[in-house]
Amino acid sequence: MEVIYLIMEQYKLLITILVIVSFPKIVKIQNRILENMVRGRIDPHRRYRAGLLLKIISAFVLLCLLLIIWGIELRGLLVVGSSLFAMLGVALFAGWSLLSNLTSFLLLFIQNDCRVGHWVRVVDGANFVEGRIIEMGLMNVVMENLDGNKVIYPNNLFIVRPVMVLTQPPEKAKKVHTKRLIGKTQA
Repeated sequence: MEVIYLIMEQYKLLITILVIVSFPKIVKIQNRILENMVRGRIDPHRRYRAGLLLKIISAFVLLCLLLIIWGIELRGLLVVGSSLFAMLGVALFAGWSLLSNLTSFLLLFIQNDCRVGHWVRVVDGANFVEGRIIEMGLMNVVMENLDGNKVIYPNNLFIVRPVMVLTQPPEKAKKVHTKRLIGKTQA
């Protein structure tokens, strides 16, 4: 009888311990489901990022659940959530802000057309930048051009500009040698 009374008194602590102990198992199940869903469709780097994102989301949901069980009001979380929503709105429409680069990273993560290893041409009016994508980070896309130079292109511009995914590496531009004549020109 004392055990039942102890359990009824300390149920919040027991549920907290249960959630903490079950979190790795939940993550393992999520990773197994993710692996079955994306097998062969995305590269390992994106699979790792998706797993990390799922882990963060599940930790956030479990934390909110524990806060509710412990009797903490979630009104403060609503204020934080609405503030984050407003910041996300600014991030989507502000062209040169850091938030727009982070939001563009999420868009690049979701769409699967440009991957690490693909040759791309980013068109900006009459000019363009060509290169093989070697890294897609939070703030920028790093490309390597044919000369071996690294080109760092901001994510927000990579999303806004037309991007051509090339099926094969581009050829180096041939230098045009002009022959200069000294003296009279012959007609």
